[in-house]
Amino acid sequence: MSDTKSVGQAGLTNGHNAPSHHEAKPTSPIRHTDVAIVGGGIAGSLAAAMLGRAGYSAVLIDLHKDFPRDFRCEKLDGRQIEVLLKTGLAEAVFRASTRTEKLWIVRSGKKLEKAHNGECYFYYDMLVNAVRGEIPPGVDFIESRVDSLTNGPDRQTVTLANGETISARLVILANGLNLGLRQSLGVEREILSPCHSLSIGFDLAPADGNGFRFPALSYFPESQTDRIAYIAFFPIGPVMRSNMFIYRDMKDPWLDRLRSEPEKTLHEAMPGLRRFSGDFVVTDKVKIRPIDLYVSKSFVQPGMVLVGDAYSTSCPAAGTGVTKALVDIERLCNVHIPEWLETDGMGAEKIAAFYEDPVKVENEAFCLRKAFRLRAMTLKEGPYWRARNWARSLVHLGAAAIQRA
Repeated sequence: MSDTKSVGQAGLTNGHNAPSHHEAKPTSPIRHTDVAIVGGGIAGSLAAAMLGRAGYSAVLIDLHKDFPRDFRCEKLDGRQIEVLLKTGLAEAVFRASTRTEKLWIVRSGKKLEKAHNGECYFYYDMLVNAVRGEIPPGVDFIESRVDSLTNGPDRQTVTLANGETISARLVILANGLNLGLRQSLGVEREILSPCHSLSIGFDLAPADGNGFRFPALSYFPESQTDRIAYIAFFPIGPVMRSNMFIYRDMKDPWLDRLRSEPEKTLHEAMPGLRRFSGDFVVTDKVKIRPIDLYVSKSFVQPGMVLVGDAYSTSCPAAGTGVTKALVDIERLCNVHIPEWLETDGMGAEKIAAFYEDPVKVENEAFCLRKAFRLRAMTLKEGPYWRARNWARSLVHLGAAAIQRA
């Protein structure tokens, strides 16, 4: 599987033949590989597992051998699971996830029970480490930081902070929101919507210690005054987890109140919530993550390809936070990389085919539409937007009636 080779002869010494201070220091050998993957989050780890399973030589570079706890994607819905199934790694994710058969959906104060939910719930590190567990031994993992990248139409040179150098035919940049490396290559970004939404996460427990009545709950507030799109409760093993999505500025004093008095602040903002959730206690620190919507510019370059957040961001509130990464990696590893590696060179014309992939293009547009539509439906007033919200409620009512039948 791995085609790692060493070039250049390092100086070998022993106790009888130590080098003098005039001799050149030994140099680290250069690793040769087909694909170097920079960033080991869900996108990079999926790519490493898929390429390794397909028999390609690959190297995965990340700062953490075991991915640490991080507040990012914490559930997959049906559409995302459909894409995950195409990667061949769904079973590993299912084993690491908690799944429920039913989901309570509350809109306009009415409970709609959605059967056969099928969503997967997890902490992000559980998701990433489950996928990493499927990476074959032939894929090298390097625990380091990338200091520089030189790209061209033939081979790419990746220089690491630990002194190693990697020569690869293709580099996949899956390093998320980290801008430094992309900026050094002339890749720019265009901000479409600064602080488009805030994602909020915390663990909770029932105040009476008797357990929650719902298996999982998505609550959409009746009022738009508090700029809340919705709040979701779902189990991760024995823990009940909550994700909330709102539209506020990071300097909003409301966020300070949420951090200091989370239970009181939530019930004041959503007075109807208690009827379905009961009283609860927030059991860990409230984490708040802002989402800027942006797209990359000057990204079609030889020898490297940007995926997931490295290419553009999407809004978790709209349920598309990880959709882009899944679609990008599925198309890249199932379709484009196998074609690219069959012929010599890695020119920009090859790379452009990925960005022009119709499935990817349609998914990018879908994610943007959902991001702006949900924000508008949450914040805008007037007959049109009230009608849109009522229509959405009727769709859920109809689906629930069909499932009951």
